[in-house]
Amino acid sequence: MDKICTLIIKDECNIKFDGLDPVVRREMVNALKFEVPGARYMPSVRMGRWDGKQSFCSVGGSSFINALPVLLPIVQDAGYEIEMEDQRSPFDVNFSKANTTLFDGKVWPEGHELEGKPIVLRDYQVECINYYLKNHQCVQEISTGAGKTILTAALSYLVEEETGGRTIVIVPNKDLVRQTEVDYVNVGLDVGVYYGDRKDIGSQHTICTWQSLNKLDKMGDIDGLNVIEAFLDGVNCVICDECHLAKADVLKNLLTGSLACIPIRWGMTGTTPEHLFQEIALEVSIGETINRLTAKELQDLGHLAQCHVNIVQVQDNGGFKSYQEELKHLVTNLARMKFIAERITKISETGNTLVLVDRIKAGELLDDFLDDAIFLSGSDKVETRKEHYEEVAKTDNKIIVATSGIASTGINIPRIFNLIIIEPGKSYVKVIQSIGRGIRKAKDKDFVQIWDFTSSLKYSKRHLTKRKKFYRKVQYPFTVTKVNY
Repeated sequence: MDKICTLIIKDECNIKFDGLDPVVRREMVNALKFEVPGARYMPSVRMGRWDGKQSFCSVGGSSFINALPVLLPIVQDAGYEIEMEDQRSPFDVNFSKANTTLFDGKVWPEGHELEGKPIVLRDYQVECINYYLKNHQCVQEISTGAGKTILTAALSYLVEEETGGRTIVIVPNKDLVRQTEVDYVNVGLDVGVYYGDRKDIGSQHTICTWQSLNKLDKMGDIDGLNVIEAFLDGVNCVICDECHLAKADVLKNLLTGSLACIPIRWGMTGTTPEHLFQEIALEVSIGETINRLTAKELQDLGHLAQCHVNIVQVQDNGGFKSYQEELKHLVTNLARMKFIAERITKISETGNTLVLVDRIKAGELLDDFLDDAIFLSGSDKVETRKEHYEEVAKTDNKIIVATSGIASTGINIPRIFNLIIIEPGKSYVKVIQSIGRGIRKAKDKDFVQIWDFTSSLKYSKRHLTKRKKFYRKVQYPFTVTKVNY
């Protein structure tokens, strides 16, 4: 007689196998166990207390729907007959195909590259939208500058039109909340935002940061009412912009926790994660990546600015025991930072310049050395940052120094003619997202110079080797110049 187990589908994300013996469950755990990026450097791993891996399946048999292609063969090969208990709420919709005139009668606002002209979706945008409409739980890698905010607005519009449901759009920072809101207003959608001191409740479409959503989730019950459940009432679609951040535990826990019952789950990003663990985390939270639209494709079509990466390798002396010690020296050494500031001043003579730094101290030093530069960090209010970003559309030779945390992802500043990254490290996502700030086109811009300031010291040199591989992968031409100071 065959052994019998039960597959319980709890919601749109979570599942549980009941009735499996421990040997099979351990095999499932091992099949979905992956090395956590950076774990090898953690004390717990170095001391042998942890193997540096995490599994997307628990020893109790709990896992995720999108892990079933891995788990089902293990259970079946063990001789089990599987009975299914589906606890999901019924939901079925067949979307009509989108077309380029979805927003017929609407025009682009002042300051936009196409201001005053009708809002007409581009062919590649329509193609991406239709991929989503055919796949209710999926991710697409869509290059920076492809118009992801208007694409998101189109998806929300179609969900409202064809299902009557509400949508939640999750973005990584306050600047992107405001930027996304503008496009929703432009196309006439009923939209509210939820972040910081702006908390609009009850709109058909809500744009929020995952940090604000997490705080809402932690409120629990107030006067017998579950706060997050009330907030999500009527929502049948969640759209996660820059969803490569879903690898972060907080966002993943939200998507597979309080938001797990939402049937339509769409993710978009300019860069899918480079590590397998992060890729699986994204897949179990939202869905598999079904389509890729690269920057090179959009550059070839003329929708993005061409670019060249100028690697400036500063010849430094000395040696440091750790990467952090070396980095601290490289971005705080006064003589070195003054030299870089002088180069920035010269570069800025050719047009508006955005400088991205990782550390506030580095930004403050550059602000001191640069005349007429503005330094922006997370401590500046959203409105202040917005004012300076908008000035770029009307001025020339402006220098903005900003921390990567607020400016490396998502923000729209097309009239940047020079993008400077200082010791940007070895993260593919971070480096390519940062360069994405520069390759948007403007009326008077179809080319951007990228400047990668790095060092000849040990760790910096290793990281540069990795970045060269990134540049080759995305087909950004580059040259290396070695300089002394």
